[in-house]
Amino acid sequence: MSSSIQIFAGQTAYRHIQQYGLQAADIAVVPAAAGGPKGLILQAMDQWLFGDWLAATPRERSLIGASIGSWRMAAAACADPAAAFARLADLYCEQTYPEKPSAEYVTTEIQGMLQRFIGGYEQEILQHPYQRLHILINRGQRGLSAPANMKAAKAGFIAAALANLRGREHLAKHLERVVMSDTRDALHWLKTPFDAFSSQFCALSSANLQSALLASGTLPLIMQEVRAVAQAPSGYYWDGGIIDYHLAFPYARLLSNTRSELVLYPHFSDQIIPGWLDKALPWRRAARGHFAAWLDNVVLVAPSRDFIRSLPRAKLPDRKDFAYYGLQHAQRISQWRLAIAESQRMRDDLAAFIAQPDMRAVRLF
Repeated sequence: MSSSIQIFAGQTAYRHIQQYGLQAADIAVVPAAAGGPKGLILQAMDQWLFGDWLAATPRERSLIGASIGSWRMAAAACADPAAAFARLADLYCEQTYPEKPSAEYVTTEIQGMLQRFIGGYEQEILQHPYQRLHILINRGQRGLSAPANMKAAKAGFIAAALANLRGREHLAKHLERVVMSDTRDALHWLKTPFDAFSSQFCALSSANLQSALLASGTLPLIMQEVRAVAQAPSGYYWDGGIIDYHLAFPYARLLSNTRSELVLYPHFSDQIIPGWLDKALPWRRAARGHFAAWLDNVVLVAPSRDFIRSLPRAKLPDRKDFAYYGLQHAQRISQWRLAIAESQRMRDDLAAFIAQPDMRAVRLF
């Protein structure tokens, strides 16, 4: 049977695995992409990585995510990550909506889901002995700074999309990156400017954890914007994946002459797409141009194409399933749970590779 996973590595990461294997002690950063239900396919892998493999070799690690990626990393920072990932998947699968729900309705549902997900777990997330959580959110500028209504917000996002088509640097005039951050983590590799976007780093706390997670997953025009995040600049906040869809960051800055600092990226795709608005722009893939150098120390693990073809409807769960299944909620939930159960194959194949690395299974970015 073919492997359920694909493994990609930058040059430095490839040479390191070739010489030393993939060791938990070398993992300094775990990114987590936006992508809605697609992130559910990583559940079993997430549970094993954070509940067993990484936990057995504790060290300070930066966990950084956008949208559902930030929710996954919040689960990773819980005292019992395996239970937290299960809770997140259950709550996410069980979302149900009427036909054409209002933005208010969707927002209320997501607020309730997040409360059930992290309610009572805030302090263990924020005070984890070695996990350091960072949540990406976007603050609106220009027409997105304070749109009066949904029509105005739509006009603001059309302007942002047209600007992004010209170049990501033009999108920076419409949205600002805000990182709600565990202040115990210096995060030096991310704080030095690396692109055209203004980036603000604000303290993550019990006063803003839930609102930051909500803002990070606030889908434009589908949900109401978040109008206040405590300890962050005033303004309207939107999904962190708009700027940082797959977290194309300068990870290679972590490298030094004294210590191997690798980035382990469990991902649902073999592509790293910088921003949500770049999905239809294949020339914006992170393995191309200046992005490629940023991935020198990254190890990316993604589902293989054969594995995806074996899933219900030969695809990952995705947001379009809400429309496809409509009011047949039980059928959608059942199909998503089947896909999630299959993720155990990805966990087992990754564990087998770590136990006995076969470099023939690793491709360079």
